[in-house]
Amino acid sequence: MKKRTSDLLNRLSESATLAMAQMARELKASGVDIISLSLGEPDFDTPTELKQSGIDSINANETHYTPVPGTQRVRDAIAKKFKRDNGLVYNSDQIVVSTGAKQSLANVILSLVNPGDEVILPAPFWVSYVELVKVAGGVPVILPTSIKEDYKIKPEALEAAINEKTRMMIYSSPCNPSGSVYTKEETAALADVLRKHNNMYTISDEIYELINFTSKHASLAAEPGMMDRVITVNGVSKGFAMTGWRLGYIGAPKWIADACTKIQGQFTSAPCSIAQAAAATAV
Repeated sequence: MKKRTSDLLNRLSESATLAMAQMARELKASGVDIISLSLGEPDFDTPTELKQSGIDSINANETHYTPVPGTQRVRDAIAKKFKRDNGLVYNSDQIVVSTGAKQSLANVILSLVNPGDEVILPAPFWVSYVELVKVAGGVPVILPTSIKEDYKIKPEALEAAINEKTRMMIYSSPCNPSGSVYTKEETAALADVLRKHNNMYTISDEIYELINFTSKHASLAAEPGMMDRVITVNGVSKGFAMTGWRLGYIGAPKWIADACTKIQGQFTSAPCSIAQAAAATAV
C-alpha cells in the first residue's frame, strides 16, 4: 500500500522546541551534563495547594466530561483574574478553557483566518506561531525587530506592514523568546495603530505574564477601544509550574469565544477536569 500523507502535513514543520527538548533528554540520559534552553519549563514544582486541589477533585469524583469551554467554576475564576490583574471585564461565557495555551492559539487562528489571509508576526517569535498560521492556510508576515529596539515592534513599522489582506497580528509580552516586555506606553502606541483597522484582530499571548522582572504587565485589550479587537491568551503552565497539566484559556468577544468552543468541541472536547479544578485555585 502506498504511504501518502496529506498536503497539510507536508506543509508543516516538526515543532523545533519539542525536537530540541527530546534531544536534550536523550543527551541527559546518556550522561551528558546539559542545560536545555528549549521548553519554557519553570525551575520550581507545582505548588502544594494546587496539587491538593487536583487530588481533592479526584476524590470528589470530578473525573467526567465537563462543558466544552470549561466548568463554570474555572471560567468564573478566570473572569475574576482578568478583572483583578488586567483590568479586563469578561463574562464567563467569553472565557474558553483549553488543553494548553497552544490549543487556545490554534482555536482562535482556525476560527478567524482564511486561506490567503495575512498574519503579522513580530520577530523573534515562538516557533509554533508560523506553523499554526499555515494550518489555517494563512500567510505568515514576519515583522523584523532589532536588539537596538529591545526586539520590540515600533508603531510605524506595524502600520507599514498592514494592508487589505491583513487579518491578524500575534503579539506576546513578555515575549518568548526575547524576554522583551512592552511598557504601558508602548502598548498604548500599538493600540493607536490597531484601532484604525477594523478588519484586523490581535492575539495577545500573555502566557509569561508572571515571569516578568521589569515593568508592570500591560494587557493590550485593556487599552481604550481594544476589547472587541483583541483575544487574550493565557494559562497556568508558566506562572504556576503546571506545564504538564495542560491548561490554557482565552478571554475574547463572545462571538469569537463561541467559535473557539465550536472548533474545540470537534477536536478535543473539554480539557482535563482535574486540571480545571487546580487551575481554578491557581488563578
